Amino acid sequence: MKPSKRYKETQKLVNKNKLYGLQEAVETLKKFSGAKFDETVEVSFKLGVDPKKSDQLVRGTVILPHGTGKKVKVTVFCKGENERIAKEEGADFVGSEELIKKVNSGWLDFDVAIASPDMMKEISRLGRILGPRGLMPSVKAGTVTPDIKKAVSETKKGKVQFKVDKQADIHLGVGRISFQPKALSENIRSLIKAVIEHKPSHSKGQYIKSMSLSTTMGSGIRLDVSSLK
Repeated sequence: MKPSKRYKETQKLVNKNKLYGLQEAVETLKKFSGAKFDETVEVSFKLGVDPKKSDQLVRGTVILPHGTGKKVKVTVFCKGENERIAKEEGADFVGSEELIKKVNSGWLDFDVAIASPDMMKEISRLGRILGPRGLMPSVKAGTVTPDIKKAVSETKKGKVQFKVDKQADIHLGVGRISFQPKALSENIRSLIKAVIEHKPSHSKGQYIKSMSLSTTMGSGIRLDVSSLK
């Protein structure tokens, strides 16, 4: 694909031979302009792990203190008292059998799915639909839990999941270009801290090999990893 005019303009603002400190990188990113929408700011990691080995998978969650800038639609599969609790915490869709049938018929208008443990037997049949889209509730991600109140509240406040891909990379949106520099920096630092805390014990050598910061339509800015630990 041919680079857009705007992408080429952002390239002029970035020194490709330089590793940027976080503050300078964010300030440079804020100079990118011209898009007709509020672009997502994304952090990309290249990790020194082998994703083919189950003991080197990197997966976790982090609460971004300033959220992602996106309204997150939350679906909760639960029954009884948990339905009331989920609705009070701001869940967008709540239910059990009828909600499962709706998803099974192809409805997927939500970003995060949460479930109480007693619902997992019924939800398991949705694995072929939710799994490939990264929407299947899981204990590891904290989306299968008896504490529905906490799960919904944290998700609405900015809790997001991260997971290493087959190329040993992690890509995650950490806010919008309209965010104040301090807010972006605090979100990024929270993510870095979480990724470091999830370093597999079997991972040898340099864990975070490289990092970069970019916007939806802009050039990437390489970060100085050593200055961020």
